[in-house]
Amino acid sequence: MQKATNKELEKENYLLYIYTPFCGTCSVARSMLDKIESVHKQNIFYDMNASLHPEFMQEHKIESVPCLLIKEGYEIKEKVYAFKSIANIYSLLLEYKPELFNVQ
Repeated sequence: MQKATNKELEKENYLLYIYTPFCGTCSVARSMLDKIESVHKQNIFYDMNASLHPEFMQEHKIESVPCLLIKEGYEIKEKVYAFKSIANIYSLLLEYKPELFNVQ
């Protein structure tokens, strides 16, 4: 997972995992995302420590962590707070990152 920088946050599309370091639920969510990235052998998600970016949290009305913020076409499409399972995250990837599933 790549750290989100201001440059990445200005992009048209991204999947941003927002967490805090001492959050147990965040650790479980991160392990799901890490497994997905390891299967695909690429960085799919950016990550951001919510504690270090209070302005971003307020501006985007992030209610809690963990949060998967999905931006597409320069607008926020979804804020996922309940990760539930890897299968649930894959259903989001099918919708927002279908290129991950193109078999060549």
